[in-house]
Amino acid sequence: MPHLLSLIREDVANVVEHDPAAKSRLEVFLCYSGLHAVWFHRMNHWLWNHRLFLLARMLSQAARFLTGIEIHPGAKIGRRLFIDHGLGVVIGETAIVGDDVTLYQGVTLGGTGKEHGKRHPTIEDNVVVGGGAKILGNITVGKNCRIGAGSVVLRNVPEHSTVVGVPGHIIFREGKRVVITDPKQINDPLSEALASVANEVNKLRERVQQLEGSEVKGEPLSESLQRIMEDVDYQI
Repeated sequence: MPHLLSLIREDVANVVEHDPAAKSRLEVFLCYSGLHAVWFHRMNHWLWNHRLFLLARMLSQAARFLTGIEIHPGAKIGRRLFIDHGLGVVIGETAIVGDDVTLYQGVTLGGTGKEHGKRHPTIEDNVVVGGGAKILGNITVGKNCRIGAGSVVLRNVPEHSTVVGVPGHIIFREGKRVVITDPKQINDPLSEALASVANEVNKLRERVQQLEGSEVKGEPLSESLQRIMEDVDYQI
């Protein structure tokens, strides 16, 4: 019991620290359904680990009815999980969530089929998942990642990355912008357009060189345009 009470105090303090809308610890304790769902899950997970599967599932359904958040009792949840405005959050049976993770409304940590074994994602420490994002399958989202709202993540995400889009693709890694121009990596119209432009520019260069009979010497590109072309050439 003392350990459980210390976890509850820790959870409440974590919300007060990270949510500017929280006015008091009492408000957080009484009104935050995301915390209530986590507390229900700790009890249900204990029952699940002691092979009281039916009771754990029944109580998890009761928690779902009361909070609007569905966490399978088999899921492994770390410390200080903050489910903010958590209506519609779903966490599957074999999902693993690390410490200091934040999930917003509508997030799904789900599977992609009917396979057995580990079929749900692993979310490592200090990850923020935006509203409506779907992370599907037995994949890993590394530490300190940010998943944009509405993204659908189907592949492993390395640490310190920011992912957006459908399907999700990395736009920042280690604080640096990532330009993806290979259409085979993602089905993204902007990336396909950039790849097409880069290919056409290279073809035009070769054609002009053939017509002129030597390397064309023109005015240097602007600094910003040169950076873009270098990024595109590097990615391709």
